[in-house]
Amino acid sequence: MTARPLEGPIVVTGGAGGIGSVLVERLLADGHEVRVLDNLSTGRREALPEGQGRLRFDSVDLAAAEPPADAFAGAREVWHLAANADVRRGVREPRADLENGTLATFHVLEAARRAGVRRLLFSSSSVVYGRARQLPTPESYGPLEPESLYGAGKLAAEGLVAAYAHTYGFTTYIFRFANIVDGRMPHGIVYDFFEKLARDPARLEVLGDGRQSKSYLRTEACVEGMLTVARKVAEPVNLYNLGAEDRTSVREIAEKVVAAHGGRARIDYTGGDRGWVGDVPQQWLAIDRARALGWSPGRSSTAAIDATIAELARRRGVGPPRS
Repeated sequence: MTARPLEGPIVVTGGAGGIGSVLVERLLADGHEVRVLDNLSTGRREALPEGQGRLRFDSVDLAAAEPPADAFAGAREVWHLAANADVRRGVREPRADLENGTLATFHVLEAARRAGVRRLLFSSSSVVYGRARQLPTPESYGPLEPESLYGAGKLAAEGLVAAYAHTYGFTTYIFRFANIVDGRMPHGIVYDFFEKLARDPARLEVLGDGRQSKSYLRTEACVEGMLTVARKVAEPVNLYNLGAEDRTSVREIAEKVVAAHGGRARIDYTGGDRGWVGDVPQQWLAIDRARALGWSPGRSSTAAIDATIAELARRRGVGPPRS
């Protein structure tokens, strides 16, 4: 089947998730028709904006089988963001990332191939680099040695995406994200700290020694980065890092979250140089390639974290006590 021209609806898998819902909002604002596929395991239907007749939603388990053919019929491109959102889940459930990462990606690629859609954009992760010995880490770094099953699933999916590009004539985009944050996300370090303090306002447990240091990027900047790359390059395989130009430590984040709650909680560190099995304690991506296309992260990691803490504090009605 011949490839579709760049017109028609846009399919977004995982479109009800933290990044997906922001992408869908942007695509609708730009006038596109959008079809969202999500099993709502971590995404929320209410996170999706009103589509004014241009938004279709299907509850689909992409790990189990190919999505319905009519969801891809006539589509111009597929944004594949659906995945297991909990990196630590793979330790407890080794099949989680195989099914929700690798197999789901295969099912999406096959559905696109059968429907004649030949443009696919995939959300990968910085964890595919493992404990990189080069910081900031460029896209050319290797060998890639992920330390989590989540990272292994993302790397395997990258391989499938590249293989479909070269075998079936797809134009593909692989985005390796830093840690993406905003106040609407139902997971991530800031969300987790707020949840812990909601359960016990007197104590915040922090996994590891607090010296883990990573790059944090706001969701809206991540979406803008993907759109910028998608507009400006069109090789068979286009690989880009997206992150901030600096890092923030876990200790800094913990102290700021405690301060947002009034500064009274005790911070207890569990020890060790990483928070859990498979955690990458030092992460910092080189973003020169995306910057060369005119994209900017907009905020530092510190500013991204500060904005996210402020949003969650407002949403939850927490803050320092009034004098």
